[in-house]
Amino acid sequence: MPLHKRIYKVFEVRKTSPDSQARMGILHTDHGTVRTPAFMPVGTAGTVKGVLQRDLKEQINAEIILGNTYHLYLRPGIDILEQAGGLHKFMNWDRAILSDSGGYQVFSLSDNRHLSEEGAHFRSHIDGSSHTFTPESVVDIQRIIGADIIMAFDECTPYPCDYDYALRSMDLTHRWLERALERFRSTGPRYGHNQVIFPIVQGSVFTDLRKQSSEYAAKTDMPGNAIGGLSVGEPAEMMYAMIDLVTSILPEDKPRYLMGVGTPVNILEAIDLGIDMFDCVIPTRNGRNGMLFTRDGIINIKNKKWANDFSAIDKQGPSDISRYYSKAYLRHLIVSGELLGAQIASIHNLAFYLWLVDEARNKIEKGEYRNWKNKMIAALGQRI
Repeated sequence: MPLHKRIYKVFEVRKTSPDSQARMGILHTDHGTVRTPAFMPVGTAGTVKGVLQRDLKEQINAEIILGNTYHLYLRPGIDILEQAGGLHKFMNWDRAILSDSGGYQVFSLSDNRHLSEEGAHFRSHIDGSSHTFTPESVVDIQRIIGADIIMAFDECTPYPCDYDYALRSMDLTHRWLERALERFRSTGPRYGHNQVIFPIVQGSVFTDLRKQSSEYAAKTDMPGNAIGGLSVGEPAEMMYAMIDLVTSILPEDKPRYLMGVGTPVNILEAIDLGIDMFDCVIPTRNGRNGMLFTRDGIINIKNKKWANDFSAIDKQGPSDISRYYSKAYLRHLIVSGELLGAQIASIHNLAFYLWLVDEARNKIEKGEYRNWKNKMIAALGQRI
């Protein structure tokens, strides 16, 4: 049987919390297992900004990272990636990789793109050159990237948008999905490891559209499903309502990936609603700008109050780096624009996010998730 036709159990639910929809499980890939709930550091262009692959393993303990189809397609380009043997070999990363569809990046280029039934026509943000993504070409690109988990091409709607636009967009995403799945089934992986594809649920914040899109994704019977088009400006409670609806429809025996979310509080609430996988740029982007996440709350390390605080960044910190450097030193690096400051803050924040989902797994296993979550949320949102 050809490798791309090989069937194996991608996901196992190991335990469900008795007081919520939270569950812990194992996601199987040919580059290792991933414990869920899982947070995926964002490696947009083949790098998690400012973080060595060594530290992704040793300090952060990331079991899976995310690569960006749009950015990797433009630079270094798919020819280079194919010559390298795929993204795993290009960046020397032997654990799992998920690649997104590029839909969100195309959405963000609203002044430089045009959508049609064929696909998305856009101009590169790098040099202005013209390109087209189709559902088929996006599968081909992700085959070349070599990610273990790839996404079907979708349109990410803005917030707010009117109902008619959201409906047309959802229908287009569904038609694109059928074309993407046809292409995926007719092709195979390039580098000898298995790949799976996830549909993406859309529908903006309209209950009937989210229901329809969830049912459409579920009936494709793919190994997992993603939820897109949230955390784009809508109120948090509206986002949670959409997540709750979608997870009530998507299959329980398959992983649910909430794309681009979010803050530590968002992640804990979404786990409570049955989400298994997350990615977000917040820990690295905010870290580079001096925001640190700890179990006691948020630190703005640029504040003058930390200038002569020689205690550890986080004495209970999730990494050696968190416990090794002082707040005063990190503040000096950040306000001076030193690259090391961004690196330390990024590693600390990513390690905290990975600690958070690891602790969530522990609490789910013990049947204590919701009480723990409520206590954590009360602390996580406050400023220190």
